[in-house]
Amino acid sequence: MIAYPIKFEPILQEKIWGGTKLKSLLNKASDKENIGESWEVSAVKNNVSIVSNGVYKGQNLQDLLEQYKSDLVGNKVFKQFGAQFPLLIKFIDAKEALSIQLHPNDELAQKRHESFGKTEMWYVMQADKNASLIVGFKTDCTQETYLKYLNENKIVNLLNSEKVTEGDVFFIPTGRIHAIGAGVLLAEIQQTSDITYRIFDWNRVDAQGNGRELHTDLALEAIDYKAQTNYKTNFHSTLNQTKPVVVCPYFTTNIIPILGTLIKDYSANDSFVIYICTKGRVNLSYGNNQLEVIEMGESILLPNILNNITLKADLTSSLLEVLI
Repeated sequence: MIAYPIKFEPILQEKIWGGTKLKSLLNKASDKENIGESWEVSAVKNNVSIVSNGVYKGQNLQDLLEQYKSDLVGNKVFKQFGAQFPLLIKFIDAKEALSIQLHPNDELAQKRHESFGKTEMWYVMQADKNASLIVGFKTDCTQETYLKYLNENKIVNLLNSEKVTEGDVFFIPTGRIHAIGAGVLLAEIQQTSDITYRIFDWNRVDAQGNGRELHTDLALEAIDYKAQTNYKTNFHSTLNQTKPVVVCPYFTTNIIPILGTLIKDYSANDSFVIYICTKGRVNLSYGNNQLEVIEMGESILLPNILNNITLKADLTSSLLEVLI
């Protein structure tokens, strides 16, 4: 039986655009420089999370899923996804802007890459003054206009830019062009996929003078050329209550601001739950008064079989609660 909250060793990824906030603000220990991403819960091939606590310490997420099946992820989730863990949880630190990019939908990703698509969302944890990100077109666009601006190195002129601050949320469905801007630290919740179509990288080159690969042709069929009137996700939060932030076919994300004690009963959910701590420190009590602690910059997986959790915070804290 796998009936305790599971923590994993962070998988730290160096990126040309990465910085130091994952170490300085989220306490990720590493000798690496320019750490752009911390993969918190992952079953992506060659980047599978390793358990860091409890009796399963040293085992990986894929092995646990194959051994415990629905006890880990829930009956409905296992029936839908089998031995493929459906979500990837990350923290991302952009010292410099990420490339302008998008992700294919399930159909294209399966046909081209034998992969899930990549619907995702961002929760901004910290942003420098005047930091911004790119999401979507300003107005409806055509493929012809898009290619004209792309070839003239003016693609940014077509795209919507948003200044951001702590607590902002953006939902990024497949096909939507986007880029995290310099100075933004965020939590990302996404389908299990590492398929990205990069369309512009600010004419950036590496130490050898080489530009990064672009995926112009692959992107054309995948892009959503429609504009939205509002790209930021509006939601309400109430202390010691669970409130929805994003609900989509691939995941549900709720926010739980907490001070004091809150009891959670997941017996009706039929899904694993992932907590992402975006502020403060929260104690998780379960079973016979057993305890785990999750601090800002940490994530923890509650197996489906673990139904009753007591959350306690001595200072105002905040969790993202993610489930299928």
